[in-house]
Amino acid sequence: MNGPLNNPQLPVAVIGGGQAGLSISWHLKQLGIEHRVFERHGVAHEWRHARWDSFCLVTPNWQCRLPGFDYAADFGGRDPKGFMLKDEIVRYLEAYVASFDPPLLTGVSVERVRAVDGGFDIRTSSGRWHAAQVIVATGGYHRPIVPRSAERLPPHIVQIDACAYRNPQQLPDGAVLVVGTGQSGAQIAEDLHRAGRRVHLAVGTAPRSPRVYRGREVTEWLTDSGYYAITLDQHPQKETVREKTNHYLSGRDGGKAIDLRQFAADGMQLYGRFETIADGVVHFAPDLRRNLDRADDSYRGIQTAVDAYIAANGIDAPAEPHYVPVWEPQTEPLTLDLTAAGISSVIWCIGFASDYQWLEAPVFDGRGQPVQTRGVTPVEGLYFLGLPWQNTWGSGRFADVGADAAYLAQQIAKHQAATAAA
Repeated sequence: MNGPLNNPQLPVAVIGGGQAGLSISWHLKQLGIEHRVFERHGVAHEWRHARWDSFCLVTPNWQCRLPGFDYAADFGGRDPKGFMLKDEIVRYLEAYVASFDPPLLTGVSVERVRAVDGGFDIRTSSGRWHAAQVIVATGGYHRPIVPRSAERLPPHIVQIDACAYRNPQQLPDGAVLVVGTGQSGAQIAEDLHRAGRRVHLAVGTAPRSPRVYRGREVTEWLTDSGYYAITLDQHPQKETVREKTNHYLSGRDGGKAIDLRQFAADGMQLYGRFETIADGVVHFAPDLRRNLDRADDSYRGIQTAVDAYIAANGIDAPAEPHYVPVWEPQTEPLTLDLTAAGISSVIWCIGFASDYQWLEAPVFDGRGQPVQTRGVTPVEGLYFLGLPWQNTWGSGRFADVGADAAYLAQQIAKHQAATAAA
């Protein structure tokens, strides 16, 4: 569905047509609630245009469970324990849209949403609308973070962020500095390393996870033990868990752990956390050893949790030793002379910032993050969907965004019924 409709009055507007927006649309259709989904690009745009060529999910295919759309039965998925590649993810979302025909307005940018008496005024590239209720389903990762010190890089050095990286061949010949070791940074560094590029990697504080342990994929153990069912209000870290960086691991080659120490043993140069750039020299914090140790502590912590679950339930599973480091830094290099090292490219992989400047409603905290409980905000009729740890670990993922959408659909239906009865 494209272009404006004749009636700009909407019971419900959904901002964003990714997996979150599509999930709430499915539930609203089941409830017979009229709505429109505003998508500034097209179906699966971010997966299609903001991921590198070898990208694949780090969560197994059986965790892809959008509402009313089973990976195996409805999509014809042949490998539930595999990890979808980028093109397959695009096909998955395209097939999902075809399965229920959501009222999707593609190519329509939402420029402003303003809370007014009786609902919300919505200004778009296709005209103005008014909605009684609004769901913000744009997720929490909007703008790649690039430090201001990047302005001091020598002009001949190509610099891009993780969203712009596609493959090693797009970069000029020479060594590459990758900054950040979240999921994107660790996987991009590996992609370059496997292509034979000389890689320098600034190691951040992201934790890491085993892929397979004691005979099973770790996500299976965590599912059976109930970890993925823990809600935010039950989590020992409460709301601070939303600030945690995702564990780095990979779905590549059938799924595997990522060990930065092994990269170093194979010739990759590791540094501590990026600090600044001055006169063609990059400066790093003296925390390489600490960051590697903490990532390994997280890895072993997951192993310990699985051990405890196996023991408590009397499960027959093969024994497996805990991780032992394969490499230790003998020194911690604190600087990198870009010219001397032959650095031709820098890839920034240090995370994303939220951008809700277009939303005029008193629902944000001092850091600009939405204040919400399971997606319900203090402003009547305004909701968020698809945020990290909105309710559970899987809230911002294919795994559980549908469960969050089901909850919000019920809240929307209650609000609609109460308004009609008033």
